[in-house]
Order: sequence, then structure tokens, then C-alpha cells
Amino acid sequence: MVVVAGLLLVTTTMGASPTARASDDGSIGVRLMEVTDSLRLDPRARQYLIDHLEPGTVIDRHVEVANNSAEPRRITIYPGAATVGKGHFSFGDGHAANELTTWTSVDKEVLEVAPHSVDTVTVRVAVPTDASPGEHYGVLWAETASTTNDDGGVEMVNRVGIRIYLDIGPGGPAPSAFTMSDIVARRLEDGRPAMITTVHNTGGRALDITGELLLTDGPGGLRAGPFDAKLGTTIAPGESDPVTVFLDPLVPAGPWKATITLRSGLVENTISARIRFPDRPGTQAGPVRERLLPFLPLDGPAAFAAVAGTGMLTAALALLTGRAVRRRDTGRGRGTGRGRHARRVGRGPEEG
Repeated sequence: MVVVAGLLLVTTTMGASPTARASDDGSIGVRLMEVTDSLRLDPRARQYLIDHLEPGTVIDRHVEVANNSAEPRRITIYPGAATVGKGHFSFGDGHAANELTTWTSVDKEVLEVAPHSVDTVTVRVAVPTDASPGEHYGVLWAETASTTNDDGGVEMVNRVGIRIYLDIGPGGPAPSAFTMSDIVARRLEDGRPAMITTVHNTGGRALDITGELLLTDGPGGLRAGPFDAKLGTTIAPGESDPVTVFLDPLVPAGPWKATITLRSGLVENTISARIRFPDRPGTQAGPVRERLLPFLPLDGPAAFAAVAGTGMLTAALALLTGRAVRRRDTGRGRGTGRGRHARRVGRGPEEG
């Protein structure tokens, strides 16, 4: 029996060149050792192999493979296929192939790595002249296997990988861009509040979404957060997917000013709304609609309408005020002439 364990892609955003580990015992790890010059400021390029290549281009990248265990390890290095869709970066089983894997090779397919030691592999991507345009996805895998000592003879396979995003085409790279919409406040079945926004990938590259939610102007001036967005959301070009932020159960229902900031690489967007979390589990609510007078820019027809409206309102108020004054004056004149006003004033303290 073969059991595949520790399937983990690099997803951390900390550090210049993080190391992916196959499992909690840290048996093996893999690290991209260099970044394309034009992408040095892009945090995604520090953890994934990301580039734009023209057909016919050949590139080499160096990868460090680590054995973090106390035993020597035989580690196999190979490329594997991957896809992006429905909000996920998905990789195939074993040595699954696609167009990108046929372009990708390594100078050493098998490494014998001593305990607590590292070795280096050169990865070559040779893009053919007839390569299909667009972004291609894959994984560079490092895999090791071990057999348990029990009678079952179970083989444990650990593997860890670096994602590959290669945009193919003439000229410059396709742009990365996205918009956000539809802030929704939700009360989960377990009682936790959550915030959801929809991200629309309007560019030509896949997005790996990170970000946070900040709550301000809450009850009594409270602030809460920031709360991290759920990791693992990868959005293909032209697709839209929800991004969820889970909050602490003790966060009051609100209302709050909710500000969600999301980013992918160097692209960042922010959206804000006034929200209130519903009280009943399993329900959701959109932004709180506050009753405010509409703002009109004071130029052109809008200015004329605003001035005209203000003039009519002023005239109406003046007319009503004039009538009220005349009525009071008339009433006072009648009261003084008949003596009623004086008598009412005199009897006032006796009443009630």
C-alpha cells in the first residue's frame, strides 16, 4: 500500500525565499533560490516560479532541496501538471503531465541527501516556438518515500513543491488586475461572524489572493481587526470567486464600517461598506443603507436644479413663517382688545 502524505505547496508570504516542508516532521523542503529581475518587488515571485516568456526562450532556475530529518533521504525531483479554476490551484496526481511539463526538465532527477543537509537542482524551461499563448501552470515536485516497519509494509510518500506560473506570448506580460464587489456580512452556523466579498479577475494572469479586514466606527467607537482573509484562493483570468474573512465570535454585531483590502503580488484593491452582522446563524445581510440626502455636484444643470430647489424651499419656508407671524399678531390683537389674553395669563397658575 502506498500512502501519499504531506502534499503542500508553498503558500506562506513571509520571508524572501520561504522553504516548503512536506509534513510537520520537516522531513524535506524545497526553496526557490532566485527571482526574475523584473519581479524582485513581487512577493509572489519569491515563493513561486513566475515569469513571462516569449516562444523559443530558454531559462534556468536554481532550487535548493533540503533533508531536515535525521536520516539520509533519496529525493526525486520532477515537474507535474496543475490547473487553476473555481478558486483553487489544483495539481495532478503523481507525474501528471501537461504542455508545461513537456518544456520543463531538471539536471538531477534523483538526489541522495545526507541528514540535515541540502542539495541544489537546476530547473530548465525551454519554451518551443509553437507553444500555445497564455498562462501555463505546473508544480516542481520534490518527493521522498519510506516504508513502515510493521507487517503491512505501508509505503509513506512525502512530497513538497513550488508552483509554476508561466505566461507565454510575444511582447510584454499580460497585466494583473482585479475588482471587488458585493460585501456580505454572514453569521455562520456555528455562530461566528464572517465577511465575504467577490473578486473579479479582470487581467490576464492568475491571482493568489491575500489580505485583511478592518472594522472601525463600531458600537461606542469600537475598532476590531485586522482579520486575515482565508488563504488558498487562486482566481483564474476572467473568473470571479468569493473571498472569505472569518472573525472572532466575540465581535459585536455592529453596525461597523468594514474595510477589506486584498492583494495579489503588487496589485492591491480596497472596498468599504457600512455593515451589520445578522443575529441568526446561517443568515447573511448586505451593506446597511443609511438615509442620507444625495450629493449633487454644483455645476451645470445639477447646480441650477440645486439652486432652484433651494430657492423654492426658502420661499416656502418664508411663506409659512409669514403666515405664522401674521396669525400670532392677529391673535394678540384680538386677545388684547377683548381682554382674553390677560385673563388667561392671570388664571394660568391656578390650572392643573
